[in-house]
Amino acid sequence: MSSNISESVIKRLPRYYRFLGELKAAGMTRISSRELSEKMGLTASQIRQDLNCFGGFGQQGYGYNVEHLYNEIAAILGLNNRYKAILVGVGNIGRAFTQNTTFEKRGFTLIGIFDIDPEKIGTDVKGLKISDYRTIKDFIERENPVMAILAVPRTVVHSVADELAGYGIKAFLNFSYAEVSADDDVVVENIHLGDSLMRLCYKISEKEKSEKYLCFARCTG
Repeated sequence: MSSNISESVIKRLPRYYRFLGELKAAGMTRISSRELSEKMGLTASQIRQDLNCFGGFGQQGYGYNVEHLYNEIAAILGLNNRYKAILVGVGNIGRAFTQNTTFEKRGFTLIGIFDIDPEKIGTDVKGLKISDYRTIKDFIERENPVMAILAVPRTVVHSVADELAGYGIKAFLNFSYAEVSADDDVVVENIHLGDSLMRLCYKISEKEKSEKYLCFARCTG
C-alpha cells in the first residue's frame, strides 16, 4: 500500500469492508457507488475517490461487484496475513476486548495472553491460558508475534511498549489512556474510548444550540 494514502481513507476501509460483508451475506451481487453512499452516509464521489486510490474496482454502467470488492479490500487491509498477536494486561478492557473480538476475521491470530496478577495467571480467557508476564521475552523469541495489545495502566505503558519493542514487537494496539509513540519501524494505534463520548457530546451540544437558535428565530420573527 502506498504511503501516500491519507489516514482518513485508511480509516474508512474497515467500514467499506464491514458494509460489503453485510451486503454479501444478504445475497447482493452488485451495487452502485450511489447505493453504497446511501447506506454508508458518504457521498458517491467520496467512495469513488477512496477506491481509486487503490486502482478503482467499478465498471461504468454496472457499479461494483460486491464479492470482488469485498475480497479486494480484505487484501488491501492485509486481513489474510493472520499476524500473530499477544495481549498484555487482563483487566476489564483487555478481557472484554479479547472475548468480543474475532481476531481471525481482522487479520490477526491471538496466540498469547500475559499479566502480572498471580490470581489471573493460569486461568483461561477465550481458550488461552494467561501466562506470567515475566515469561514474555522467551515467548516472543519462540513464537515471533508481530503485534501486542496493551491494556496496562498508563503509568507503565511506555516502559512495557519499549521493552516489547526491544524484544521484536513491530506493532501496538494501545488501550492504556496514554499516547504511545515509537520508532519508524514500529506501528502504533492509540485507542481512546473516551474520545467517542466527547465527540458525541459535541454533536449533542451543537444540535441543541441549533434547535435553540431556530426556536428563538421563530419566536422573534
